[in-house]
Amino acid sequence: MIIQICVGSSCHLKGAPEIVRLLKEAVAEHHLEKDVTLAGSFCIGKCNRVGVTVQVDDEVYTGITPEGFKDFFKTGVLDRL
Repeated sequence: MIIQICVGSSCHLKGAPEIVRLLKEAVAEHHLEKDVTLAGSFCIGKCNRVGVTVQVDDEVYTGITPEGFKDFFKTGVLDRL
């Protein structure tokens, strides 16, 4: 599984560094280092007014915030593995 986190200027200002940190921690906590590749990406083209855009394989998720991160990680990552 490849997870690309938008680190373009808009998402950077909306918290991309925090989402990157949360993803790294969650991957390590669930021992998914061999199953998941994290990558930065400049504009995925689905900017949202709130939160960060993250692409998991071919699925794009918009509006990812620290508050909604656990739900995103469960449905967007864990449930897909």
